[in-house]
Amino acid sequence: MKKGYFGDFGGQFVPELLMPPLLELEQAMQTILPGREFQTELDTVLSQVVGRPTPLTFCSRLSRELGCRLWLKREDLAHTGAHKINNTVGQALLAKKMGKTCLLAETGAGQHGVASATAAAMFGLSCIVYMGAKDVRRQSQNVRRMELLGAQVRPVEHSTQTLKDAVNAALRHWIAEQETTHYCLGSAVGPHPFPTLVRDLQSVIGTEAVDQSREIIGRLPDQVVACVGGGSNAIGIFHPFVPHAQVALTGVEAAGQGTPGCHHSATVTKGSTGILHGTLSYLLQTRDGQIEPSHSVAPGLDYPGVGPEHVHLMCSGRVSYTAVNDAQALNAFQRLCRLEGIIPALESSHALAHVLDNASLFADQDVLVNLSGRGDKDLDIVMDKGL
Repeated sequence: MKKGYFGDFGGQFVPELLMPPLLELEQAMQTILPGREFQTELDTVLSQVVGRPTPLTFCSRLSRELGCRLWLKREDLAHTGAHKINNTVGQALLAKKMGKTCLLAETGAGQHGVASATAAAMFGLSCIVYMGAKDVRRQSQNVRRMELLGAQVRPVEHSTQTLKDAVNAALRHWIAEQETTHYCLGSAVGPHPFPTLVRDLQSVIGTEAVDQSREIIGRLPDQVVACVGGGSNAIGIFHPFVPHAQVALTGVEAAGQGTPGCHHSATVTKGSTGILHGTLSYLLQTRDGQIEPSHSVAPGLDYPGVGPEHVHLMCSGRVSYTAVNDAQALNAFQRLCRLEGIIPALESSHALAHVLDNASLFADQDVLVNLSGRGDKDLDIVMDKGL
């Protein structure tokens, strides 16, 4: 496999000015990250601050309804309320060891922004977060949380005003401030080495899930299901399960309104090969190669690209990908609230909806859904939809 590639996908398609910080980061990953001192400090932060390991929760009422045994990996119980914190504390610690003084981030749903601001505060770094103006409006609670934590939130007012534009702005900022700044990319996307770095830091989810399944269920689950936007929570739980061929893995994308011609974020299932944000992957594009607008009721899935490892896993046949629409996700959100007393993020609700709406595929099986975050941040969206 070529360096920085997953099969035919990945690589570094960036301006020459971005190569020095990418090479510096790759060097730090090889020399600092594997070291005993770094790993010991990271493990301490994950256990004492993040709250790892997060539990597996058995959903008794939904299991009875569905005819399967439904388990949730509770990343919503991690500090700041989502899996994003696993990645940001790792990257912030690495940035500090590299001598950087500022943590730069982008965010869609706001959870990565909150997690970055939290990690920056913990390690004494300043923090700048770029966020699409549309997402600033629909995730106002998270904007206030970032500002309370000391971060400077910079709205991006042009184009679609969503995550894609926030990433563009962050990359431009990084080119200008690379001497003092580390770009804490929030998903398993972007140029090498980011997809590998984010996957390795998020793999703590799957590593725990493998051990917990053996201890609590007595064996590995039959199926693991996770939502996919950029794909960090999914690759985090999938990666340790990939060698176990008996476990079926399914990524669930956002089909938007689910009508012909609608905007959506189903990049793996409906996209095509192209380059976005420095990596060769699948993306939503016109025949002329222009990026198409994306949409999801879940802001964290509203991205027209996907991590290159997901495309490789799809092409190899190891992971199946499908999509559910906004209405299905909102229904799953409500059913988990009412039947299990858990308010899920709308992102996670897409993964849950796939199980709820296809019960026959999971009959009498142990099914593990990665609940990537909690839904407090989405209450304004849900109320606007009349739930």
